[in-house]
Amino acid sequence: MKNSPLKQKLALRLKRSRKEVFLRSDFADLGGYDQVGRALKQLVDAGQLVRIGKGLYTRARPSAVTGKPTIAVPGGFKAASRAALNRLGYQWKPDVAEQRYNQGETTQVSASAGVIVQGRLNRKIGFGNQSLKYQTKP
Repeated sequence: MKNSPLKQKLALRLKRSRKEVFLRSDFADLGGYDQVGRALKQLVDAGQLVRIGKGLYTRARPSAVTGKPTIAVPGGFKAASRAALNRLGYQWKPDVAEQRYNQGETTQVSASAGVIVQGRLNRKIGFGNQSLKYQTKP
């Protein structure tokens, strides 16, 4: 696929940024909505980015096992999904199972990425077979 100037600008901005999760709107100043979308898709296809939700992207690295792109954020999907909630402006806290573990009430580590979100959330955040499980609290 052709290496477009917009794709190069996006890649440069990603390289210089310290953010873990990127929104599509972060690149709105570089081009039109459709152009940015195509350039982001090219970066996803090239293995530089991973899409974790509608308009949500994070850095990628090749998996040591399969070689396919996976999330490069330290802490994996759990950390990336929580960073996405922060970027989107949601207030959240860990789910009950994780709270019990953190308080020392249990030794069972929660395997799923779960949070309690204040307000209304109608967005899917996921990667592969993992998805963010959330409960809303008014």
